[in-house]
Amino acid sequence: MVELGLKHNQSSADSKLYFDYGNGFTEQDSIFLPIKSGRVSKRLIYLEQRPNALRFDPMESEGLFTIQHFQFVKLLPQFAYDRLAQRLANMHYKFRSRGKAKVLQLIREEARDSGRNWRNLALQHYARTFVKRKQTSDYSEWIRTVEAKRVASYPGSLDFDKVSGRPLISIILPTYNTDIELLSSCIDSVLAQSYSHWELCIADDASCLAQVKSCLEKYEKLDLRIKVVFRTENGHISAASNSALSLANGEYVALLDHDDTLAPFALQRVVQSIVDNPQLQLLYSDEDKIDEQGVRFDPHFKPGWNPDLLLSQNYICHLTVLHRALVERIGGFRAGLEGSQDHDLLLRCMPYLNQENVAHIPEVLYHWRAISGSTAQESCAKGYAASAGLRAVSDYLESEGLKARALPGIAPNSYRVRWDISEPPPLVSLLIPTRDGLDILKPCVEAILARTCYPNFELLILDNQSRCEGTLRFLNEMKATDSRVSVHRWDHPFNYSAINNFGVSLAKGEIIGLINNDIEPIGDEWLTEMVGQVRRPEIGCVGAKLYYPNDTIQHGGVILGIGGVAGHSHKYFSRHEYGYFSRLHLVQNLSAVTAACLLIRKSVFEEVAGLDAENLAVAFNDVDLCLKVREAGYRNLWTPYAELYHHESVSRGADNTLSKRRRAQREAEHMRARWGDLLDTDPAYNPNLTLAHEDFSLA
Repeated sequence: MVELGLKHNQSSADSKLYFDYGNGFTEQDSIFLPIKSGRVSKRLIYLEQRPNALRFDPMESEGLFTIQHFQFVKLLPQFAYDRLAQRLANMHYKFRSRGKAKVLQLIREEARDSGRNWRNLALQHYARTFVKRKQTSDYSEWIRTVEAKRVASYPGSLDFDKVSGRPLISIILPTYNTDIELLSSCIDSVLAQSYSHWELCIADDASCLAQVKSCLEKYEKLDLRIKVVFRTENGHISAASNSALSLANGEYVALLDHDDTLAPFALQRVVQSIVDNPQLQLLYSDEDKIDEQGVRFDPHFKPGWNPDLLLSQNYICHLTVLHRALVERIGGFRAGLEGSQDHDLLLRCMPYLNQENVAHIPEVLYHWRAISGSTAQESCAKGYAASAGLRAVSDYLESEGLKARALPGIAPNSYRVRWDISEPPPLVSLLIPTRDGLDILKPCVEAILARTCYPNFELLILDNQSRCEGTLRFLNEMKATDSRVSVHRWDHPFNYSAINNFGVSLAKGEIIGLINNDIEPIGDEWLTEMVGQVRRPEIGCVGAKLYYPNDTIQHGGVILGIGGVAGHSHKYFSRHEYGYFSRLHLVQNLSAVTAACLLIRKSVFEEVAGLDAENLAVAFNDVDLCLKVREAGYRNLWTPYAELYHHESVSRGADNTLSKRRRAQREAEHMRARWGDLLDTDPAYNPNLTLAHEDFSLA
């Protein structure tokens, strides 16, 4: 095993080891280690023979580093297999949540069935759990350039005296046995605000450390805007937050944790947004983490208002600013939800929130302190937070009378909402356009029929001039042997939009499923999950999680603007990866999803006049459909709980001829003309993230 500890100044770093067995250093004989600054990373290595030489590349990008720990440890085989099995059980999608003995048993069975060496197979699976994720733009560099330039453009301070309704911001700060240095840093960050019309409302929750009280009394005397109440009994963070809230006189309240800090311009940016839109009820910003040395890292660049993502995870987190009247209307913080009290507060506010009265400020205004034992450092550090969060989501569903239940999610501190389906379940019409291609059509149709537990669907195969005898024979067999299958001839040149519009006109179901002929379900509940989502009256299009045959991501939703018009989120990420802040495992609202596997209510499809057959015969018709649906007032949604394989563009081929390239260019130009700047301002994304790649790296 290699153990490596590196301190570096990068947002992420990969170290690499090369082994020379006599043919020099090659990529084939190398391994890499993703490195978190200041932490020891470990990886098992199996050397079949003694190497002649070893090469060590500390980082693959320019930067500063210090080697804090570096050693090779020889392991007994039994211990090595134990470590390997444990990592696979934790991180590999095939073995997640299996016991170690079961993992090794499954690998041996797979090796036996495939005729491979079981150790090599085990190491191959193990290697796939180490994911290389190099950002194209480093965060420290982003701070020095992008953020610094942006901040330099702000006025040094803001005077809103001439602006009507100059808002007072009440900052709510509960404290308990806080480290004095961190507490002082927190309060100093408030004193340093460029916007001066604030009050700091502090409630100490009966700290037993005398220096905490002394520190707070000192600051209270220092500035009249600082108010402190000392609770006589420890009631935990919800009670302390309510005590602080009782001191507030401001129109808006901002939430601040006792060891975190605000950016100097945080309130300035908040107030500017309020001045621009006085109807705001909720404002939130991007955030990052700050370590014990004061180094900023791990920025979270968030999407705009995203109700379904909020049900899956408290993506809003910090900085949160709420209209005080709204907070008082819902009764403040709820006792018993400690650890997820902010998430619970937001969920209880949600019935009063919409995209018009919520503002996301795409700037890092909050620095979350990452210290040992904090949720910022390790998402599993506070296990009670996940339990409280699950209760908060469950209580929200119950209070709103929604027929659904909350379950723990796959990612830490995340949740899954399973929506009930009424009886009898609605008929779903699955449309599959095809032309010949028996080798992909047959497994697609057979997989859907065999691996779909949803009980009420019809499958309409839309035959676009098939000539292959095998394909025609298969189509005849399917409609003769399975009453759910029908075949309909579309005897015109290929036009994906026109074919599907034709299929919708024939569909008997109240729900339409647009399905490519190269799709294969993985689990049998894929359609049940999608129907549960699309039946919700506020939801328009619902998309699925699609994989290439090699188990990398083909579709994690569509992000507008990538590549000029739109691109697929997290493309080529490994199937088991969490993605950007766990988004590959979270139900969320997106602007668009792919029609390779898309559900929509027939009434909504017809309301927006279906797919654009005149201008978008092949590409971007699904994006255009989703944007029309969004424009009509519905939310589009992507779910990771409907998983399918997608052999992308096998049936129609790639755009690799001159005529196809010209057609693709015309379709891209039409999208630009139709949707304009909306393609560059996706509310489900963030302007600080790249439009050049699908990996959520920095712009």
